[in-house]
Amino acid sequence: MSDLLQVEDLVVEYGGRHPVRAVDGISLTVRAGEVLALVGESGCGKSSTARAVVGMEKPAGGAVRYHGEPVPPLGLRTRAAALTAMQMVFQDPNSSLNPRKRVAAQVADGVAAARARGAGGPQEAGHWLEQVGLDRALAARYPHQLSGGQRQRVAIARSIAARPDLIVADEPISALDASSQAGVAAMMRRLCLDAGAGMLFISHDLSVVRQIADRTAVMYRGRIVESGATEVVWNDPVHPYTRALLAAIPRADGKGNLPQAPAAEAPAEWASEVPEALERA
Repeated sequence: MSDLLQVEDLVVEYGGRHPVRAVDGISLTVRAGEVLALVGESGCGKSSTARAVVGMEKPAGGAVRYHGEPVPPLGLRTRAAALTAMQMVFQDPNSSLNPRKRVAAQVADGVAAARARGAGGPQEAGHWLEQVGLDRALAARYPHQLSGGQRQRVAIARSIAARPDLIVADEPISALDASSQAGVAAMMRRLCLDAGAGMLFISHDLSVVRQIADRTAVMYRGRIVESGATEVVWNDPVHPYTRALLAAIPRADGKGNLPQAPAAEAPAEWASEVPEALERA
C-alpha cells in the first residue's frame, strides 16, 4: 500500500512571544486502504494534528505531504481541485453544516468537488444519504430539522460524495449516543475501504478504535508515545501511558465495579520515551 499522507516531525504552536506547543515533533503515515487511529486524552494535540494535516493550522515546524506534495495552508482563495480529494469530518456537525442550506444542497457541494477533479460517481444527494443509512426524503430538510446523529451522517455523506482518497475524521462519533457510536465508526471504515481510501480517525474511545483501526498511534502531551498494529498495541502495551489508558476502559464484571481513577497528578513515567514502543508490527 502506498502512503497517501506523510507527516514528518510536525510541530504546531499557539500564541506569540511565549507560544504553547500543542504538537511536538510527531511523524505518521496513512496508507491507501487502511485506517490509522490517533488516540489520547483531551488536550494532547490530536485535533491540532488533524487541523495541520488539512491545512487549517500552519505548522511551526516539520512537513505535511499529501501524495508526496506539501499541503498548503488554507486561505481565502479556493483550494486546488486536487486537494478536495482530502476531506475532513468534524466533531460537531452543527458548526460544519450550513444552517441555511438544505441537506441536498450540502451533499451536492461534495458531488461538485468530485466533478471538478474529473471523478465519477452518482450525482443524486439521495444516493449518498442512503450510503450513510439515511432516508432519501431527508434531502429536503434543513440541518435543524434533523437529530444530532442524522446531522453527523449528513456531514459524512457530504465528505464521501467528494470521492475522497483520504478522510481526516476528528472525533466524529463523540457527540453521538453510545448506542450508535460503534455503528457509525464501522460504517465510516466500510465506506473508506470500499473506495480504496485511507482514513486518519481521531478518537479517545479505545473500545471503538479497536474495532475499526488497522494501526493505532497513542498521543500524550503533543508526542506519539506508542504506535503499531492495533491488536499488538491493545494486547501488549509497552508504554506506561498506553497501559494506563487501556486500564481505564470500563469492563463488565457483573458487579458494577469501575476502573480505578487515574492519579490527580500524571506520573512522570507517562512522559518517558520508550523507543521500542514505536512502529510495532
